[in-house]
Amino acid sequence: MLLALILVLPFAGSIIAALLPANARNLEAWLAGSVAIFSAVLVAWHLPDVIDGNVVKTTVPWIPSLGVDLTLRMDGYAWLFAMIITTMGALIVLYARYYLSPQDPVPRFFAFFQAFMGSMLGVVLSGNLIQLVVFWELTSLSSFMLIAYWHHRLDARRGARMALIITGAGGLCLLGGMLMLGHVVGSYDLDVVLASGDLIRNHPWYTIMLVLVALGALTKSAQFPFHVWLPNAMAAPTPVSAYLHSATMVKAGVFLLARFWPVLAGTPEWAWIIGGAGLCSLILGAYAATFQLDMKGVLAYSTISHLGLITLLLGMNSNLALVAAVFHMINHATFKASLFMAAGVVDHETGTRDLTRLSGLYRSMPITATLAVVAAASMAGVPLLNGFISKEMFFAETVFVSGDWFSSYGLPIAAVVASAFSVAYSLRFIMQVFFGPEPRDLPRAPHEPQLLMLIPSGILVLICLVVGIMPSVTLGPFLHSATVAILGADTPQYDLRVWHGLNLPLAMSFLAMVGGVGILWLLRHRHRTRPGKTPLIYRFDGRHTFESMLEGLDVLASFLLDWARSPRLQPQLLLVVVSTFVVAMLPLLGGSWLQPEFTTPINPYFVLMWVAGGACAVGAANQAKYHRAASLLMAGGAGLATALTFAWMSAPDLALTQLAVEVVTTVLILLGLRWLPPRVMTQDELPVQNVVRAFIRRFRDLIIAVVTGTGLSAVAYAVLTRAHPEGISSFFVEQSLPMGGGANVVNVILVDFRGFDTFGEITVLAIVALTVYALLRRFRPPPESMTLPNARTILPANGKLLDHFAEPDPKALIPEGVMKLPAVLVRLLLPLATLISLYFLLRGHNLPGGGFVGGLIMATAIILQYVVGGVIWVEARQSLHPQNLIAIGLLLAAAAAMGVWWASKPFLSAVSWDISLPVIGHLHLSTVLLFDLGVYLLVVGATVLILVALAHQSLRLHRKHSQAIVPPISPEQGAH
Repeated sequence: MLLALILVLPFAGSIIAALLPANARNLEAWLAGSVAIFSAVLVAWHLPDVIDGNVVKTTVPWIPSLGVDLTLRMDGYAWLFAMIITTMGALIVLYARYYLSPQDPVPRFFAFFQAFMGSMLGVVLSGNLIQLVVFWELTSLSSFMLIAYWHHRLDARRGARMALIITGAGGLCLLGGMLMLGHVVGSYDLDVVLASGDLIRNHPWYTIMLVLVALGALTKSAQFPFHVWLPNAMAAPTPVSAYLHSATMVKAGVFLLARFWPVLAGTPEWAWIIGGAGLCSLILGAYAATFQLDMKGVLAYSTISHLGLITLLLGMNSNLALVAAVFHMINHATFKASLFMAAGVVDHETGTRDLTRLSGLYRSMPITATLAVVAAASMAGVPLLNGFISKEMFFAETVFVSGDWFSSYGLPIAAVVASAFSVAYSLRFIMQVFFGPEPRDLPRAPHEPQLLMLIPSGILVLICLVVGIMPSVTLGPFLHSATVAILGADTPQYDLRVWHGLNLPLAMSFLAMVGGVGILWLLRHRHRTRPGKTPLIYRFDGRHTFESMLEGLDVLASFLLDWARSPRLQPQLLLVVVSTFVVAMLPLLGGSWLQPEFTTPINPYFVLMWVAGGACAVGAANQAKYHRAASLLMAGGAGLATALTFAWMSAPDLALTQLAVEVVTTVLILLGLRWLPPRVMTQDELPVQNVVRAFIRRFRDLIIAVVTGTGLSAVAYAVLTRAHPEGISSFFVEQSLPMGGGANVVNVILVDFRGFDTFGEITVLAIVALTVYALLRRFRPPPESMTLPNARTILPANGKLLDHFAEPDPKALIPEGVMKLPAVLVRLLLPLATLISLYFLLRGHNLPGGGFVGGLIMATAIILQYVVGGVIWVEARQSLHPQNLIAIGLLLAAAAAMGVWWASKPFLSAVSWDISLPVIGHLHLSTVLLFDLGVYLLVVGATVLILVALAHQSLRLHRKHSQAIVPPISPEQGAH
């Protein structure tokens, strides 16, 4: 369980940090530092096991039916990365305590920081493929928050968005690759997958799986051509850059490549894809870093180059190259994080990172300069530093690689050229900032920071020295356990020594040193002779290309939206109906779907009922042009025919629900009709050609409606006339009572078998109700819509009113006798309806009913109170808060879904109790009732919320427009 504690601690610290006050900077730092140190101690506790070659595992069942478990595993490779993540995190916390300004929101920083630390630990400790992808995407989300920490800056927002889009898209590709790997192997357990290398490499899907995994890894490690996000992420605070962009996040990609090296490596495809991307990144990053004018820009492009070196080593299909890659992962984390800290110190104390303004800081900042010089020397590969040893191993692999001419000669040449540029930008970084004349016109006078701010960088520089002098003693055992965890019995013999004699790799190192000095001299000479000449690298702007692609997507989306959308509802419905028809007819194009397996005789009364329903539908379409309220009532008649059809076919639940929905929606839409604008026509729209055009359009709509209705009827007919003896429907019928504990199959499906769908649907209903309420609160209809709500007005050329076809107020549609009933009698219906709704709620699991039907009945009763009492009744009950009903309903449904975990059952399972009470007797209780109660309250709350919004808006307009603003309509005009 210690592995679970290692993973949980950072997330728990993140939650606590977010709740701490903003002025508790020391407390925040102590919390984050304690979490990192304690996690590092727990990681170190497993060192004896991993040194012996053991794998420590912790497994918790998650989705047993799919073979997916929450598995944490730690071998030597995972231990090494977990130690880097935790110890580096502790050093960064100490550094950030003195880097961040008192005005910065410190709780937010340390909350996101610890969340990222936990996400990275989840990536390296995951023993399940799906779990690994989940934590992989969490690193993208938490890094997005950290990069955009100074969200008031445009460059921070742009950099965070770019990083999230690129790495998030790579994560989706990685998900596809992991799903395919799990499918091919037959298990998502990492140990099983890593033992199935031959099966995966010989599978026809190998290339596709490799490309998907490579996309995930290369985007995360900022490899060509996805490297553009890393330089733009330098807008983040320097502690973020030192932690994410040097030691942890960018290492996740190469970590993944090394982790799956036994499974995916060893093929030409792997060498070309992984090695090719690494080679391009190595050269491009080194060249670009040489010309940067910002300190963090130099370090960002150098990071791309060094990660390219690691990726190239991993792509060589050599076991020794893998050892060199893992070794350089560790070395790069130490010297690059130290350099980022030095850049942050310079920026913190001088107010700028511009290399053209900085010089001679060694006089005023000697300790910072010394630490930066040693770290930069390690990055350049100077002997007696850890960077020199891993660079020697890299040179050795390029020299002894076998293959074609390019592999034998091209790789060593490319390695020397890239290393020469590495020496050049490292030397330029140091010479430009710390040596030369004293700086002038700096924003702040340079001076050394507090000593505690330099301690993390000093520790990392000390590691560079110790490992560079005694590599086999200090880092040798950890490197060996990591490579054994990856390669197993295929681990090669290697010798970590500073001196290997006079050999070709040493000569390559010397040539790179001389070449780097020569490149720097040429750059300075070029700057003196042609100071205004722009380097070629600045003609290629990755950020500009990325922004242009996003703008292109926006233009394409705008074009499609302009083509598809319309201010009128009819064209939008036309597109939806035609698309639905095409999709629904696709299954009917092949096979014998329309050949029934059985038929039943048609009852003439059933045909007569559908003739009436069809007549209502045609009448609704015809009356929509002249009388909207009448059209709505006819549409309700068609819905009533549908409800009777459900009852006819022995589906009382559906019939009852359809009937309640028709009543509620009809009344609510009726209340909203008076807000619709009047129909206006000018004399210019009356010519014959416009009438003909309107006739053609209506005839087209008629044809589409008939064809679409016939097609969907054919689909329904094909489904209803085919036997499914072993399908999902028979399973529901047979298992409703034994597994769901209810005799009402429909209700058991909704709240048990398909409870997750229902939970999503009620969530959508809540969102829709809140959205309607928010829109109606801000909606201001024109005054005419209250006086002539749905009038059809014809205006002559001179603009005078000619005639109206005004519709009555919605209350006028209610029979006069009902409106004259005493209000007290209508009030008595509310408690009666409440009892009926509760009755249907409680009986729903075994008889027709349920939370949805009960909620609709209750909502109908409330609407009836509004119809009788009007806006005055609603205004008098402003203390009624339907938002609370919606929230309580969602919480109850969620409690029923998650509360069963205490019984060790899956999410949304049902737990039942049978108890005996003294007076009541036997009582059967189930968490399904709690779920149904949540649905009931949410339906009531959503309906009442929309009703309240309608009523309050009507009340506001009623007070504002109590006088008619348009002359009344004469009988002659009405007759016309």
